[in-house]
Amino acid sequence: MAINLQKGQTINLRKNEKGDDAYDLSQVTIGLGWDVRKSGGFFGKLFGSAPEYDLDAIAFLLDKNGKVANMGKTLQRQNGKNIVLYESDVIYFNSMRHPSGNIWLTGDNRTGEGDGDDEQIIVQLDKLPLRYEKIVFVVSIYQGNTNRQHFGMIENAFIRAVDARGKEITKFSLSGDASMNGMCSMVFAEAYRHDGDWKFRALGEPHRTDNFIDVLVPYSYK
Repeated sequence: MAINLQKGQTINLRKNEKGDDAYDLSQVTIGLGWDVRKSGGFFGKLFGSAPEYDLDAIAFLLDKNGKVANMGKTLQRQNGKNIVLYESDVIYFNSMRHPSGNIWLTGDNRTGEGDGDDEQIIVQLDKLPLRYEKIVFVVSIYQGNTNRQHFGMIENAFIRAVDARGKEITKFSLSGDASMNGMCSMVFAEAYRHDGDWKFRALGEPHRTDNFIDVLVPYSYK
């Protein structure tokens, strides 16, 4: 049975607390999920429809200094808009697979409807190059400030880690409350190397910005 973490708690990802075989970290799924709180008005109750929220999962790969070393390159699209951080140590919707091939992002769910993970980041922890000491997992609400959408409107948000055999290792749940009002990004958790293994820490650090680039700044070399 998976360990349910509280904010600030840490576990060893490989060690199975039940005494069974160690968890297989050759391919770990970091699953993120959420539900959008339904409107309390008459029509919200009548139709039960949830507005479209575009929550994006992002991963920062950090070096021994706790920084993103490779900021990738900028590509120019035919429409004139640039794609930044392409093939960098930041995994996000415009650069979904890391150059190492050991970490990648899957699809995009814009409503949070249905059970299970809404977005997934797959990481082969046992193969990840040693220069990467930590992975930080972030979720941002795309255009949250413009659309007046924030984590106070989100219910049953969670991040979980599942090993290569499909066994859930740990889960950290975070429900929106008044303290999350106006917060459009969340540093959910981090995985980091420790004594030759990997640990996982629940963070739950909210930010007002809806742009993950702002969250990235403290992890960047100046």
